[in-house]
Amino acid sequence: MHRLTVQTVTYRWPAGVASQTPDLLRWTGFAGALLLTAGAWAARGTALALGAAIAGAGLVVLAWALLGRTRTDATWLRRTLAWWCGPLLVAPPLFSMDVFSYLAQGEVAAAGHDPNVVSPAAGASPEAVARVGVYWQETPSPYGPLFNTVERAVTEVTSGDVVAGIGLHRLVAVLGLLLVVWAVPRLAVPAGVREDTALWLGVLNPLVLWHLVGGVHNDALMLGLMLAGTVVALEALPELRWWPLTAGVVLIGLGAQVKLPALVALAVVGTALARRLGGGLVRFALAGTGMVAAAAVVSVVTSLAGGTGFGWVRALGTPSKINSWMAPSNWPGFLAGAVSSPATAQAMISAGRVAGLVLILCGLVVVLNRQLRGGISEVTSLGLMMSLIVVLGPVVQPWYLLWAVLPLAACLPEGPWRTRVAAVAGVFSLLVPPLAGNFSGRVAELVIAYVVGVALVGAAFLLLRRARVSVAAQS
Repeated sequence: MHRLTVQTVTYRWPAGVASQTPDLLRWTGFAGALLLTAGAWAARGTALALGAAIAGAGLVVLAWALLGRTRTDATWLRRTLAWWCGPLLVAPPLFSMDVFSYLAQGEVAAAGHDPNVVSPAAGASPEAVARVGVYWQETPSPYGPLFNTVERAVTEVTSGDVVAGIGLHRLVAVLGLLLVVWAVPRLAVPAGVREDTALWLGVLNPLVLWHLVGGVHNDALMLGLMLAGTVVALEALPELRWWPLTAGVVLIGLGAQVKLPALVALAVVGTALARRLGGGLVRFALAGTGMVAAAAVVSVVTSLAGGTGFGWVRALGTPSKINSWMAPSNWPGFLAGAVSSPATAQAMISAGRVAGLVLILCGLVVVLNRQLRGGISEVTSLGLMMSLIVVLGPVVQPWYLLWAVLPLAACLPEGPWRTRVAAVAGVFSLLVPPLAGNFSGRVAELVIAYVVGVALVGAAFLLLRRARVSVAAQS
C-alpha cells in the first residue's frame, strides 16, 4: 500500500521569472503612477477618469507591497523611486489642496503682512483665496517662519503665477525628499537594519509619493531637515566633534521652523549627548538646556531674517481647531455627538485632547528615560516619540504618519511590528481619494470610481499572480 504524502502548498516565483520579478513590479508601479496622473488630469469631469486615478494609486500600492517580499539592493530602489516619482512631478496637486493655501499665504507675506496673523481672505487676491479650502480662507498660516519665507519667495519669483508656484513648491518638496533618501539608510546602519529594507518601507512608501511629491506638503522639507540633522548630529557624537554636532542641531532647528514636531529630534540628540558625556540627570538637564537654547537661537534668527516676526508663536494651535476624524483623541467626542448635543460633543473632544496631551508628555518621559539608560537606540526613540505625537495628537492626517514611519523604517527589524507599520501605511495610502476636494455632493460618482478602480487593481493582481506557481508534490 502506497503512502500518500502531501507537501504544504506554497507560492514562489518560478526560477525563470524570479530575476525579473522586481523589474515587473517596478514597471507595474510606474504604470500605476502614469495612470494616477492621467486620471487626475481628466477626473474633473467623469467618474471613469476618477476610477482610473484610483486604480493607478492601487497599482502603486500593490507593486510596493509585493516588492516588500523580494530582495533588491538600495541602488535599484532609489532608481525605482525616481521612476515612480516621475509622472507625479507633472500631476495636479493630489490628495490635498494645501499647496493652494501655501500660494495664498505667500501672497500675504509678499504684501508685507505676517501670514501667521493675516488670513488669505484678508491679505491675498480674490483669485488666490477662491482656490483655498473653505476653512483655510479665514485662517492664518500655522507654519513656522522658515516656511513663511519659502512661501513669500515662491510668490515673488513667480509673480503669483499658479502653475509656476505649484512647480516651485514641488521642487522644494523634492529637495526635502532627497534629504530623506540620504538620511534614512544612514539612520538604519547603527540600528542593524538593512539599507534596502529601510528604503522600501521608509522612502518608496506610497505615503511619500502621494503626499510629499503629489500633494506637495511642506512635511517633506520638515522631515528632510529633521532627519538629515539627526544623522549629522549622531554621527558627530562618538568623537564629540562639536562643529558637526552644532550643524546637525541647526538643521533640526530649521526643520522645526517649518513644523514644530521636528523639535522631538532635538530631544533625541540631547539625550544621546548626555549619554556620551557619562549619563545621569545632571548631564541630561545640561544637554537639554543646550538643545533648548540652540532651538531658540535658530527660531529668533529665522523669524528676524524672514521679516514676519514672531506671530507664528500665536498660530501654533491653529491646526487643532479642526475636529479631525482620524485622531483617536477625538473619537469619544464624536461618539458623544452621535447620542447627545453638539456642545457635549465639543466638550468631550476638548477633554480627549487634554488627555491625549498628558499621555504624550508621559510617553515622552518614559521613552527618553529608556534612551538615557541605553534601553533603546536613538532612532527607535525618535520613532516611538513621533508615533505618540501622531496617534495621540489632536489632528491626524495621512501624511502625518510619515513623521513616525520614516524613523521606524530605519530601526524596526523584520518581524510582526514592521509588517504592521507597512500595513497601516498601505491602508492610509488608500484612505482618501486621489483628488482633493469635497465629495459630499458626489457620493455616487465616488462609489462608481472606486468600483472601477478596485476592479482594475484586482485584474492586475490576478495577472501578476499568474507569474507564480503552486508547488504540490504527491508520492
